[in-house]
Amino acid sequence: MKVASVELVNYRNYASLSLRLAADINIFLGCNAQGKTNILEAVYYAALGRSHRTQAENELIRWNQNKGSLRLNFTRMDVENRLEFYFDREKRRQILYNGKNIRTRELVGAFNVVLFSPEDLFLIKGAPAGRRHFLDNEISQASPSYYHDLAVYTRLVTQRNTLLKRIREHRSPASMLENWDPQLAVAAAKVVEKRLAAVSKLNMLANLMQRRLSANEENLSLVYELHGFPDKIMTDTLVSWYNKRLKESVEIDIMRGATGAGPHRDDLVFLVNDINLRSFGSQGQQRTSVLALKLAELEFLRSETGEYPVLLLDDVMSELDQRRRQALLAFIRREHIQTLITATDEAYFPADFLGNCYRVDHGQITMG
Repeated sequence: MKVASVELVNYRNYASLSLRLAADINIFLGCNAQGKTNILEAVYYAALGRSHRTQAENELIRWNQNKGSLRLNFTRMDVENRLEFYFDREKRRQILYNGKNIRTRELVGAFNVVLFSPEDLFLIKGAPAGRRHFLDNEISQASPSYYHDLAVYTRLVTQRNTLLKRIREHRSPASMLENWDPQLAVAAAKVVEKRLAAVSKLNMLANLMQRRLSANEENLSLVYELHGFPDKIMTDTLVSWYNKRLKESVEIDIMRGATGAGPHRDDLVFLVNDINLRSFGSQGQQRTSVLALKLAELEFLRSETGEYPVLLLDDVMSELDQRRRQALLAFIRREHIQTLITATDEAYFPADFLGNCYRVDHGQITMG
């Protein structure tokens, strides 16, 4: 999968930009707040239909304009494709895929990316929501049906929470939960089954990368942790287990007005040599493991879709030490992965790595 060109009109600090990209390494150099990350954000947006920096789409439109657009030309399995996004402060956005209007659920999986930013270095020690978000993004790109299943589950949880509040306020009878809980249990099981399968494959790939990065000194394990999972071996199916969990927690759910059981409460645990990395791992081990995870993401999406996604590295070179930088760049070059990298200093790269280098200055891009 390769991006051929990015075209921006009134997007962030770009009044107009038409940028052709090399099929291998593309480095964007410049001081902070010049527009480097805006390029990566646009490519990320084209893949998932949302920004990794903001939930407010109006922020994507240039500050003194009412409309903006993003166009991405890319190849998938050597077939040329085009994605177009039109933004309007007064209307809902419009998405076109090869000239046809589509919705977000039809977009996800058409074009794939992996993003590595400084915030990802806090993935292990951050809140569980960040790790769930990571899993959901990767599985959705590999399996558009998962995106649908997750949307159904999220909608059912929201509707059940609304009902729980009404029951707490004596505006609805508790018996109404009997209509919702079986549906929620089925939806929860679908999400978790796909997460478990993905984590199984990511676990193998991430451990391989961790061993390479640590000179075979460390084994990395990824464990999917079901919230409220019993110590004993679960003999029930996931559907029946969730039905039991929802019944057992109904009183406290009503009191809180929120559903306490389900994949929206689960977590991903990182172990290095069987030690919990979040609680006891050193900063160096955590950073190595996050890098191993990002490299595993690339391999996971390649194994699921047949080709590598586009890799976006947003100012991570300054956050990695020389050994980890060299390992990352060597992997990219060896596997011929199209990569967009932002950095403030070219000293982070070997001299022969600067072939496709762009200078970014106040929304203006030049080669060199």
